[in-house]
Amino acid sequence: MAFSIRLTEDEWMLAESHSCSLSEAFKRALFEKLEDEYDVAVAESAYKEYVDSGHRSTPVQDFWIEMDEEGSCQTLGR
Repeated sequence: MAFSIRLTEDEWMLAESHSCSLSEAFKRALFEKLEDEYDVAVAESAYKEYVDSGHRSTPVQDFWIEMDEEGSCQTLGR
């Protein structure tokens, strides 16, 4: 899918100063925005779960045990 966009000379110079093509700059910006929106959705879900549980949290020792059981610690570098 192709699109066109108009930039001021200052905007054009700013994009060029990052040593990438405009296409690459827009792709990066789009994916950063999508990642930010995903992070917000995950955080909101986790906070809702915390509130719904009566503001109970998991002690960090139990968290690491749970992660070990799931095999998730290898992913986290532990």
